[in-house]
Amino acid sequence: MNYRHAYHAGNFADCMKHALLVSPRRAMAAVLDTHAGIGRYDLSAIPAERTGEWRAGIGRLSGVSDPALADYLALVAQLGLYPGSPALIRALLRPQDRLACCELHPEDVRPLRRAFRDDPRVAVHHRDGFEAIGALLPPPERRGLVLIDPPYEAADEFVRVVEAIRLAHRRFPAGVVAAWYPVKSRAQVRGLHGDLRASGIGDVVAAELWLREPVDAARLNGCGLLVVNPPFGFGDAARGILAALLARLGSREPGETGGVEVVCDE
Repeated sequence: MNYRHAYHAGNFADCMKHALLVSPRRAMAAVLDTHAGIGRYDLSAIPAERTGEWRAGIGRLSGVSDPALADYLALVAQLGLYPGSPALIRALLRPQDRLACCELHPEDVRPLRRAFRDDPRVAVHHRDGFEAIGALLPPPERRGLVLIDPPYEAADEFVRVVEAIRLAHRRFPAGVVAAWYPVKSRAQVRGLHGDLRASGIGDVVAAELWLREPVDAARLNGCGLLVVNPPFGFGDAARGILAALLARLGSREPGETGGVEVVCDE
């Protein structure tokens, strides 16, 4: 309950997650965002200015015209401020589509409700996002997306994420399930991937962006996105997006080399 995304909005991890989320565009009749935040972030406000993380993220993408990032950057420019996942997803909804946003932090759920109060397609729930997976799935629609994006503050968060993916897939087998995760050490990520593989779930893409080699577990060296039932062409699109991001967001410190990896497990 201490985590506030306003301090980290627009950083390299947000850029990676959001660029993959909106490209390639696919209609998703029902979307569940388990850890929604406040929806939109003012990068000139005190929390964002205190860390300045956005300057090494979205701040480096100003004026970039790379086709791989075109959808994402066009939406950021269109929506104003810095749009979190709920704002980006809502911008892609059709009139008949629905978005359910879950946020547990009491100080964040209020602005989230204000942001979407005039849109009947969007429901905001003040509840634990992991619990909501069991309560709100499956949706009546046959197509949909579940976005799992916890703060990874708890020691067992990686275990909880695998359990959440398994539950979401069991309750909504046809749905796309996407889970963001930090990359600090290779051992931690290998454990995450191994646990998911042991669950028996197939058709998974793991897309990762590293600013530097993940050898210092005390630093956020990169991040990844696991996607179950990925849309057609997602793997190829992800490679182009991550390469474009690495070229502009990669570490500028001497001796630090980043990289990208997209692995498809069918």
